[in-house]
Amino acid sequence: MPRSRGFRDLGAAGSRYIPNVLSLIRKHRIFFLGTTLAALALRLFFFFHYPAVTDDSRIYADLATNWLQHGIYGQTQATQIVPTDTRLPGYPAFLAGIFWLFGAGNFRAVLLTQILLDLATCLIVADLARRAVSDRAARIAFVLAALCPFLANYAAAALTETLEIFFTVLALDCAAAALNRMHDARVGIGILDRTCRRLWAATGAAIAACVLLRPDGGILLAAVAFYLAVVAWKHRAGRKNMAEVLTAAIIVAVFALAPLAPWTIRNFRTLHHFQPLAPRYANETDELVPRGFNRWVKTWIVDYASVEEIYWNVPGDKIDPGKLPSRAIDNPAERDATLAVIADYNQSQDMTPERDARFGKVAADRIRAHPVRYYVVLPLLRVADMWLRPRTELLPPDPRWWEFNDDAKHSVMAVGFGLLNLAYVAGALLAVIRGQARRPSGICWAGLLVSFLLLRSAFLATLENPEPRYTLECYPAIIVLAASLLAGRDRPDH
Repeated sequence: MPRSRGFRDLGAAGSRYIPNVLSLIRKHRIFFLGTTLAALALRLFFFFHYPAVTDDSRIYADLATNWLQHGIYGQTQATQIVPTDTRLPGYPAFLAGIFWLFGAGNFRAVLLTQILLDLATCLIVADLARRAVSDRAARIAFVLAALCPFLANYAAAALTETLEIFFTVLALDCAAAALNRMHDARVGIGILDRTCRRLWAATGAAIAACVLLRPDGGILLAAVAFYLAVVAWKHRAGRKNMAEVLTAAIIVAVFALAPLAPWTIRNFRTLHHFQPLAPRYANETDELVPRGFNRWVKTWIVDYASVEEIYWNVPGDKIDPGKLPSRAIDNPAERDATLAVIADYNQSQDMTPERDARFGKVAADRIRAHPVRYYVVLPLLRVADMWLRPRTELLPPDPRWWEFNDDAKHSVMAVGFGLLNLAYVAGALLAVIRGQARRPSGICWAGLLVSFLLLRSAFLATLENPEPRYTLECYPAIIVLAASLLAGRDRPDH
C-alpha cells in the first residue's frame, strides 16, 4: 500500500518503527557504559554535595508516612491526621513504597532511587531521538541528557520533577513508537493493530502517571490530543484512516484519565466535594486563598528573585518594600496605596480577607491602566525568565546572582549554568527553525514535541510564580531537538 502524503508531511523523515534502544546499546557498548558512568558520577556529586529536602518534600513525606502507617491520606496537624487533597497521590505513593522498603523518612534511599530513574530517563530520551531522527542523534541525545546538570540536580531533590520527567519522556517515546507503527509500510497506513493499541495505551498510562504526580501533567495529554487532531484533519478524506486516528486518541484519553477516578471518588466520599486533581494553590477547603494579593503580584512580577523575596513570604513573613522592582509602582498615588497595604500586612504578617481585597483593588487599578502589559507583556517575560534563567535555585548562588555582591564565585557558577541552559534551548530552537526552512526536517513527529513545548509554555504564562523548574519537564523534547541539530543532515541508519 502506498504511503499517505499526510503522514509524510507530519513525520518528515519517513517511517521508522524501531522497537527500542537496546540494539544501539549493543552496537556501542563502550560508549554507553562510559557515558552512563559519567552520568552516575554527576548525579552522585549532587547527591553528596547538594541534596535537597525542602518544605514540599516534608509535606509529601508526611502524606506518605500517614498513608503507609495509618491508612489515611492526610497531613499531621497537632496530634491528628487530617485527610487532604492538597497534593496528588503520585509522589506520596512513590515515597510510601521507598519508606516501606528502607524505613520511614529515608530520604537518602529516595534520592538514590531517583538517580536510577533519571539514568533510565537518559536511555528513553536516546530511544525517542532514535525513533525521531537517527542513531547518531540518539547517541548525542544520550550524552546531552546524561551530562545535563539540571536533570542531575533535581535527581538529588526530594521533589516530583525527576519522576515527572521520566514519565513525560516515556509518554512521548510510546507516542512516537505508535505513530511510527501506524506509518509503517509493512503494516499499512493508519492500521491500528494490537501492538499499536498497546503503544497508545502505554502512552495514556504514562500520561496518567504525570497527572497523578502534578496537575499540570495534563498538558501532555492536551499536546498528544492536539497532535492527533491535526493528523485526523490531514486524513479527513480517508474515513478509515481518520477513524483509526480517533480511536488512538480515545485509547490515550481513557488510559490517561481512568486512574483519576479512584482519587476523585475518594475526595467526594471523604472530603465531600468534587476534586479530580488538586486545588490550584494546594490549599485546604477552609483556607483563605489570597487571590487579590496573587493578582497584584501578577501585575509586576517577571523574575524568580521576586518569587523568593516577595511571593513566598505571604503569609507568615514581612514584605520588604525595598525589594519591589520599579515596575511595581507607576505613580505617587499608587505608591501610597501599595505601601499602606504592605505596612498594614507587615504588622501581623497575616493575610485577612480585608487586606487581600486591598491588594486586589491596587491590582485592578493597575490592570485597568495597563491591560496590554498585564495580559501580554508580563506573561511573555515570565515565560522567558523560566526558560532562560540559570537553573541554580537548589544551589548556593543567590537569586540576585547578577549583582556579584555576596560571592563572585557563585555568581560565576550561575552565569555558567545560564549559558549552558541557553545552549540547550538555542539548539532546540535552531533545529525547529531549520526544519521549517528545509524539507525534510529530519525529525519525525516534530509537531508533537513542538506542540508540547508551546502548550506548556502557554500554561506557564498564566502563573504568578515564574520558577525555572516548571520548564524541566520540557527538557526531553529540548534535548531531542538539539540532538537533531548536532547530528546534522538526517542519515538513516536502518
